[in-house]
Amino acid sequence: MFVSDFRKEFYELVQSQRVLLFVASDVDALCACKILQALFQCDHVQYTLVPVSGWQELETAFLEHKEQIKLLIKQDDDLEVPAYDDIFRDEEEEDEEHSGNDSDGSEPSEKRTRLEEEIVQQTMKRRQRREWEARRRDILFDYEQYEYHGTSSAMVMFDLAWMMSKDLNDMLWWAIVGLTDQWIQDKITQMKYVTDVGILQRHVSRHNHRNEDEENTLSVDCTRISFEYDLRLVLYQHWSLHDSLCNTSYTAARFKLWSVHGQKRLQEFLADMGLPLKQVKQKFQSMDISLKENLREMIEESANKFGMKDMRVQTFSIHFGFKHKFLASDVVFATMSLMESPEKDSSGTDHFIQALDSLSRSNLDKLYLGLELAKKQLRATQQTIASCLCTNLVISQGPFLYCSLMEGTPDVMLFSKPASLSLLSKHLLKSFVCSTKNRRCKLLPLVMAAPLSIEQGTVTVVGIPPETDGSDRKNFFGRAFEKAAESTSSRTLHNHFDLSVIELKAEDRSKFLDALVSLLS
Repeated sequence: MFVSDFRKEFYELVQSQRVLLFVASDVDALCACKILQALFQCDHVQYTLVPVSGWQELETAFLEHKEQIKLLIKQDDDLEVPAYDDIFRDEEEEDEEHSGNDSDGSEPSEKRTRLEEEIVQQTMKRRQRREWEARRRDILFDYEQYEYHGTSSAMVMFDLAWMMSKDLNDMLWWAIVGLTDQWIQDKITQMKYVTDVGILQRHVSRHNHRNEDEENTLSVDCTRISFEYDLRLVLYQHWSLHDSLCNTSYTAARFKLWSVHGQKRLQEFLADMGLPLKQVKQKFQSMDISLKENLREMIEESANKFGMKDMRVQTFSIHFGFKHKFLASDVVFATMSLMESPEKDSSGTDHFIQALDSLSRSNLDKLYLGLELAKKQLRATQQTIASCLCTNLVISQGPFLYCSLMEGTPDVMLFSKPASLSLLSKHLLKSFVCSTKNRRCKLLPLVMAAPLSIEQGTVTVVGIPPETDGSDRKNFFGRAFEKAAESTSSRTLHNHFDLSVIELKAEDRSKFLDALVSLLS
């Protein structure tokens, strides 16, 4: 990704070219793609869109289109790329610095002279090393200032549009959805999310500010974005409140809904709010208006009594006219479900295009289809979690927890794709931490496997960092998986852009796990 000072200049440079867009299969990347598409259409830039789900597809697509690819650097550009020696030092040089010359029977005076020379040389080398380390720190610091790791790519693209005064309300919404996707998948910290929400909130105020006269003359198909402090319940405005409470990871884990006691606590929670069961189990849109008016406050008040202090979150909603309203999280789950649909009749590219289309307000039918698929996925997720916990499938391997979904498990193919399996793993770990009394297990990461292809005998393996209160949850499994595979000659495929997700031959699973245990112990 290009640094902020270079982005606008680079975009102006590609306007005269035919652009090749390689787009990864995740919601944030799709939103960034939509913003770029809108910019290209505005400036009449020709482009080719190439969806890629992993490194192999990226390499194949690159080779297919390599004749079109050019390195766009102007002659007077000084990219200030550091020299190799400014960043790396060879191990041989290190050994030479610390190795002394062997004794050779010389005279004592010659030995003293040689020793003095060696001391001077080593002093010079230590000084040169300190200067090299200081220079290296400065270079790496400069690079880290402009690194976009942990930042929504959709927000970066929206920032580009805003810098060129070409930002539109649709682009702003895609940036919001991209940021929300990063937060839902734990790719950014809570602090980063709150900070970026504040930035986007100012753009929302700028784009959606209307006086009273304008508000009364809005067209029926207008688009309005608003900041909201809404409930932490998935799809509740398109579902029943009861279904949303049962299939939201946060509430399901806190209530322990996989147990009889947990179901009883849910009933007590609903009774504390004073909501009739008939109202709670029907569609949210059909609930009495008098109940919906104060619903958020009622739920938050009762949630505090039951130990759920974070029931409301900062988010955004969008209105398409007066009928269609969606929270940013609704769109994330719908788009993700369309992209990772288990339908075998359609190809991955078809799912990609369908997910991309669902982000446009002209394709609300596809968005509603995605919501229905998301409901199915969320139900399957909680049912699988309940099954894993009730049958003790989550076991401690020493340095990490391990869970494997067996072939024949209901809805198991819904979790063969990386994003779906990652979300299942994160929600399972949250629920396990809430259910176990073992303090040590609460601090362990989770490795989870699910069948990928029965014909090829492969499984998808994902590693999840520990469920801690800290904001910086680094995932070290990418390198650990590589080391374990190398040491055991396990047949693995490290194809996903997320390094903590790999494909593994089922036959090699035992020796791979043994190596992983040994490596992390």
